[in-house]
Amino acid sequence: MFKNFNPSVLGITGHQSEIIELALSFNFAGMDLNVVDFATRARLKGMPYARRLIDSAQIRLGTFQLPFDWEDDDERFQKDLKKLTDYSAAAAEIGCTRCVATLSPASDKRPYHENFEFHRKRLQEICKVLEPAGIRLGIGFQALESLRKNHPFQFIHDLDALTLLLNMVAAPNAGILLDVWDVVASGGSLEAVQKLPASQIVAVQVADMPATVPLNELEEKSRLLPGAEGGRIDMQAFLTILKVAGYDGPVTPRPGRGIFQTRKREVIAKQAGDAMDKVWKSAGLISEKRFVASAPDYDGEL
Repeated sequence: MFKNFNPSVLGITGHQSEIIELALSFNFAGMDLNVVDFATRARLKGMPYARRLIDSAQIRLGTFQLPFDWEDDDERFQKDLKKLTDYSAAAAEIGCTRCVATLSPASDKRPYHENFEFHRKRLQEICKVLEPAGIRLGIGFQALESLRKNHPFQFIHDLDALTLLLNMVAAPNAGILLDVWDVVASGGSLEAVQKLPASQIVAVQVADMPATVPLNELEEKSRLLPGAEGGRIDMQAFLTILKVAGYDGPVTPRPGRGIFQTRKREVIAKQAGDAMDKVWKSAGLISEKRFVASAPDYDGEL
């Protein structure tokens, strides 16, 4: 497995060259792909142009976000599926073979069982489109109780229910986006994670939480950097479980944006990188040390 950089979850923006330089400067071996931007570049200027900076940096690619809302009406959903064919082909060509998306934990339109069947069918269709390109779909859940308030119908918000849904989807390329913060926030344990086969885990996200805050009072700002002082989650044990299981994919820090006291992207990236280095070392994992050349200031327009 490798430390992976997702600039958007950290509130970081910039040209592709700048994102690559930040990732490598602060000891991340991989980064997530903006698949819409990448596929558009490839279509307009050719694949060699679109991938040149990634190839030059020799950086791994972690995941790409499913680029549409699967809860749209049928007509829009079918149009998005057609676009997904091109996006997935472009991602696969550059070696990004993990797509991720997250369930909404409540609904204003569909009761639980109706919503379950709706998602089963939609996810099955998405997986069918992704499969020819060799891309796996990782689905995550959200445990925050506040996200379910003021909605008439509850939906999946823990690991057991998510696993049941994926088993019912019955697609060979369907798996879990495993966020340890959400597992613990839902009342789950690391023992539950230990029971998951590595083959079922598509991607991993990590964040710690304050031990003094009750689970039902957690908020987005309760997402701390992994290994935070006074944190509730044993990150060393979690990473060790993944290592023993043989998980070989990306591990991405996903703290709340509000924890950072600065908007300077270099400082934010450094804090995230330092936190990952610390927990990586505690679990006996080896960081990839690489020389980072100065990237160009500008990587062109579409």
